[in-house]
Order: sequence, then C-alpha cells, then structure tokens
Amino acid sequence: MTSATTMTTALSAEYRDRLMHLAREVSFDAGTRLFEEGRRADHFWIIRTGTIALDLHVPGRRPAVIESLGHGELIGWSWHFPPYLWHLGAEAMSPVRAWEFDAESVRVLCAEDPGFGRAVAVWVGQVVAQRLHASRIRLLDLYAPYGSGGLT
Repeated sequence: MTSATTMTTALSAEYRDRLMHLAREVSFDAGTRLFEEGRRADHFWIIRTGTIALDLHVPGRRPAVIESLGHGELIGWSWHFPPYLWHLGAEAMSPVRAWEFDAESVRVLCAEDPGFGRAVAVWVGQVVAQRLHASRIRLLDLYAPYGSGGLT
C-alpha cells in the first residue's frame, strides 16, 4: 500500500532512520489480540507482512471490524496522545511480522528534536484522520438505514 499513512511516504529518510533505530522485530500468530480498547497504549507497530484488523467494541455484539491494515502501515496512534489509551482493538488476521516501538522512547525523541516531533505528529495525525473516515464509513455500512450513508 502506498498512501500518506505509511511510514515510507510520511517520513523523510533521515527521520525513518532515526525511528528505526528504536525498532525491534516481533511476530504474531493469526488470532493474536495486540490490544483492546481502553487499555494502556505503550507500544505501536509497523507491519512488515500480514494483516491486522482494527475493531470497535459494540455492546451485545461481536466487535465491528473497522479497517484492515497491511504492509507498511502504522498499527496504533493512541500512544501519541494523552491519556495514552487505545481507542480501538486490534487482532492479527494472518501471521504478522512487524517492527515494534516503545511509545515513551519515541515521545522522548519527538520532544528532543522538534522537526522530528512535528513529522511524527503530522504522520500520526494523517493516520487518525484516515481511521476516523474509515470508522464512519464502516459504521454507516453496518448500522445506518439503507441509503443513508452517502457522503456529500
């Protein structure tokens, strides 16, 4: 996927290198829950291979899948904004390999270098905007009366 929300598009090579110095390789089996809504957001990931489903808790129903993420995409944005609690849940839909980042370490780098911090903030902001749009569309698909979900 090539979009403004992937690290390679959103960050310059210099800033990508700085961020990647903090990365550690991890893997998740299909069905692994990475995080749950309302819990502490202290890590984030960038997908190398596999697919992650973002979901939203719906009382009395199974979680509603909002979006599927793949190669190069950021998993998680809640780590960037106080109170650092997840706004969605995430589950591996296939075996996943990813780079994992400690949120506090990245926030420290952002504070130490305002240019880097701004670049990360813009990237994360783009991700939030895209996920908000995807959530709105998906919830209209699931719960709105037929024909009421048009975007104008």
